Amino acid sequence: MTLVEPLYAEILRRNRGEHEFHQAVREVLETLDPVLERRPELVDARIVERLCEPERQIAFRVPWTDDSGDIHVNRGFRVEFSSVLGPYKGGLRFHPSVNLGIVKFLGFEQIFKNALTGMPIGGGKGGADFDPKGRSDAEIMRFCQSFMTELHRHIGEYTDVPAGDIGVGGREIGYLFGQYRRITNRHESGVLTGKGVTWGGSQARTEATGYGCVLFTAEMLRSRGESLDGQTLAVSGSGNVAIYAIEKAQQLGATVVTCSDSDGYVVDEKGIDLALLKEIKEVRRGRISEYAERRGARFVPGAGVWNVPCDVALPCATQNELTEEDARTLVRNGVKTVAEGANMPTTPEAVRVFQEAGVAFAPGKAANAGGVATSALEMQQNASRDSWTFAYTEERLARIMRHIHDSCYTTAERYGAPGNYVVGANIAGFELVADAMLAQGLI
Repeated sequence: MTLVEPLYAEILRRNRGEHEFHQAVREVLETLDPVLERRPELVDARIVERLCEPERQIAFRVPWTDDSGDIHVNRGFRVEFSSVLGPYKGGLRFHPSVNLGIVKFLGFEQIFKNALTGMPIGGGKGGADFDPKGRSDAEIMRFCQSFMTELHRHIGEYTDVPAGDIGVGGREIGYLFGQYRRITNRHESGVLTGKGVTWGGSQARTEATGYGCVLFTAEMLRSRGESLDGQTLAVSGSGNVAIYAIEKAQQLGATVVTCSDSDGYVVDEKGIDLALLKEIKEVRRGRISEYAERRGARFVPGAGVWNVPCDVALPCATQNELTEEDARTLVRNGVKTVAEGANMPTTPEAVRVFQEAGVAFAPGKAANAGGVATSALEMQQNASRDSWTFAYTEERLARIMRHIHDSCYTTAERYGAPGNYVVGANIAGFELVADAMLAQGLI
């Protein structure tokens, strides 16, 4: 029996039915045996057990009225997982699928992702089972104001700093910040990130997660003596992460041939027309089928974006979207590199397929850390009452992504798993957090 098996059994017992959380914890724990064998003081201090139990879990009622005057009640969450490296940091997700287990999985991943950035930020996550799709701006404003009326008690620039995620973009952050400012009578810029650049936001924050994913992918290819120039990419999703992953990939010479939404996916052999995609998704909030109609590209309803042959695959939509069968299809079609733009979009079975086939695979906690890294840069600018240029912020982002890649790469080698970015990311992030927990005592 390995050292982590009884720990995982206890986590299953105490967190029944939280399948996404179980998956996220298992993915980390199954890589930690070499660390715990080499460092028994971590076992004695019960570091893993403490790390898998959130410091605080908050659930609350969110009542609001729609434009017809009807009352709705949703459930809000904030899981403050670890503050050992800094204030809790992680996004808010508004989606009907949100429940405590999903928020815990996202918060647990955030601990290691944030540690890997090298920035002084802890891990947390939140959201609500509210669906913003089809709602008016006024309805979304009322929901956000009700949500923040409770959340404001638990956050602050030195305590917990939320940001956006699925269903929470610049519009929602604006409404949330406005309500926080009204309730607290403080213009506390550092309490939320992802703000508008004219009122405390950072240049390049919108682009950061997608850009960072592609920059990490470029580093993976560079370590193998290749570059993105001339490569064919398949990208899933058409939200913020996907759009800016496509943009950065095109800037680096790649041809992106796919994008998708919940209705289906498009295949554009000429390369995605980014301006058209932005107009449909960011301006008009339309469906991806409209892109196919206007561009003359092929639209395929339903899932299946991973049937399209590519050199590099970037899953940028949602958790567990890339299955074992999808992975086998990608491998048969010659994929060389896969990097997660979304949070845990690849099932454990699919990850094993990639690793056994020798495909370079980067987990989201490393590959999509650019968003939270730039949020931390936004916090720096807020603290110093400063505003940086886009070029300077993007250069800082590029340096951070190189640092994350190199840390994962060298850690994997140090623990006898060269080229395994899952092992490297998990252990590198874990050691940073564990060392800080030892230093700060039993709390």
